[in-house]
Amino acid sequence: MSRALIVIVLFPALASGAEPLAGKKPNIIFVLIDDQGYGDFSCHGNPILKTPNMDRLHDEGVRFLDFYVSPTCSPTRSCLMSGKHEFKNGVTHTIMERERMSLATHTLPQALKSAGYTTGIFGKWHLGDEDSYQPNRRGFDEVFIHGAGGIGQTYPGSCGDAPGNKYFNPAIRHNGVFEKTKGYCTDIFFGQAIRWLDSVRGKSPFFAYIATNAPHEPLVCPVEYIAKYRGKVTDDQAKFFGMIANIDDNLGILLAKLKEWDLERDTLVIFMNDNGGTVGVPVFNAGMRGEKVTPYRGGTRAACFFRWPGTLAPGDRIQTGAHFDIFPTLAALAGAKVPDDVAKQFDGRSLVPVLEDAKSDWPDRFLFTHVGRWPKGKAAESKYVNCSVRYREFSMVSVPPKKSMAKSWELFDLSHDPGEKTNIIKDKPDIADKMEHAYDDWWQSILPCLVNEDAVGPAENPFKTAYWKQFGKKQP
Repeated sequence: MSRALIVIVLFPALASGAEPLAGKKPNIIFVLIDDQGYGDFSCHGNPILKTPNMDRLHDEGVRFLDFYVSPTCSPTRSCLMSGKHEFKNGVTHTIMERERMSLATHTLPQALKSAGYTTGIFGKWHLGDEDSYQPNRRGFDEVFIHGAGGIGQTYPGSCGDAPGNKYFNPAIRHNGVFEKTKGYCTDIFFGQAIRWLDSVRGKSPFFAYIATNAPHEPLVCPVEYIAKYRGKVTDDQAKFFGMIANIDDNLGILLAKLKEWDLERDTLVIFMNDNGGTVGVPVFNAGMRGEKVTPYRGGTRAACFFRWPGTLAPGDRIQTGAHFDIFPTLAALAGAKVPDDVAKQFDGRSLVPVLEDAKSDWPDRFLFTHVGRWPKGKAAESKYVNCSVRYREFSMVSVPPKKSMAKSWELFDLSHDPGEKTNIIKDKPDIADKMEHAYDDWWQSILPCLVNEDAVGPAENPFKTAYWKQFGKKQP
């Protein structure tokens, strides 16, 4: 078997003559993709999928080689919005009211608005469908979203989308009013974001959060995109790759607009995926173990590209970053004032020093992952079920056998074993003890924060109630 040679080149971070980054107030576009894995990029080595515009962000930006998110979608979104681990916001699932971000959470868009930004969200929110949890109450000026975790999804309680919604021609809630749209969902979300950007550019700095529901199942996209991959992979994988190719084309349109508007050098574009791989994992998973809904590296490693032409020189970053670093980073770039009590709760830290200097000191820290999703009322007993701790080059993972809740720690040295294949816990007992003690302390700290565990949702999904109020309910 041949071995790939990986060469890491550390570039100077700032473009020649650039000023320090803090307080530069760039326009910010944050693109978050749903269920695309780290391996679902041609720039990461995927042998089938072609992603030229995502590759362009990779090639033209600062790219983090060791960046982590949560193993599922609502938790990652909660971390991005709060700078804190999802459990500290009460988010332990993607349904059953356990996807609702605590109303006590001070959000990233709220911080950016304090620095003069106008803010918009386009696509997926998935942090609470009841009115008090909606993005217009959490710092967003412009809101163009579907409900629940995906278009057409419905679960008992509060988590549900407009009735009968599908990926083509969905009803989208725009600033509280449903609009019956025409076209494919990803095209619609990017199109609305571009129209909004055109209307606000030049008036104030903007923050656009474009969060697609694709390529999350159901696997639906225009047939011409499926045709690109049919016969090369399974039918489902062809649809999945087609959905990603469609996102990539929309990303190219967005980048072309920034150039047309002469905003490239004034705009920071950040691109991320929200959890580990799914449908594409059997094709290519970058040598990692695990996928979405697992605490292994394959369930939590993400792409993270920062493109800011003329300010950030392209290059790699080997420091370990995480989703909750985004809030403090963007607040620092924007010159936003974060209340002291909010900053003290951050689990994240600003990436600005690392963006400025690839050799910047990055002190060691522990990163904690837990899949959550335990049965109702089983939080305390689920302490060691599907969890992991990251510290320096070590990853310690506990995935007990089914129906067991006993701890089952395995320890891996990622510097020699990035695929997490060889358990070295017997060889490194001191490291394992240190990591377990850190995990035990963290677990005790988060138990009081799980505010949604016993929540009772409404009898009817709020999006359905609002839709029927606007259009009238169909009689059976």
